[in-house]
Amino acid sequence: MKIVDPRTAPYAVLLLRIGLGGLFIAHASQMLSLSTPVGAVAYFNALGLPGWFANFVVAWELLGASALFLGFMPRLTALAMIPIPLGEIVVFHGSSGFFFSGTNGGWGFPALWILALIAQALIGDGVFAIEPTHHLFDGWSHASFIRRHKEEIRRTRQFKN
Repeated sequence: MKIVDPRTAPYAVLLLRIGLGGLFIAHASQMLSLSTPVGAVAYFNALGLPGWFANFVVAWELLGASALFLGFMPRLTALAMIPIPLGEIVVFHGSSGFFFSGTNGGWGFPALWILALIAQALIGDGVFAIEPTHHLFDGWSHASFIRRHKEEIRRTRQFKN
């Protein structure tokens, strides 16, 4: 029995990556269309945040969504996107309870969003990634560490003899 089907898992990761990218595009579009850029700045000011930060967050969401869609270092991109839903929890949704049916929505959905981003980072890049992240993690496994350590010991012994 296999825990993960290696034939379909890369496509499941692709679907997760595209879904996460779609969520960020929808969220950025909502900020721009419902309140306009000027309204988004005013909203951030009302929350006690600097107004320019609204434009920064929208740009961050759109760039991150594009990177997830295209597969540009998806594992690192997913980790870089976590502060957005985390900020939503801390600044806006956290005091409204868990369920999203409250007045200001709850923190349940942004928390699920964070878990999905963490899952993306842990699972991998998926298929059709234009710049996979995996090469950054090559050689970080325990087995490769032990192998490098044994090679270093062997070289040291040869040098002494």
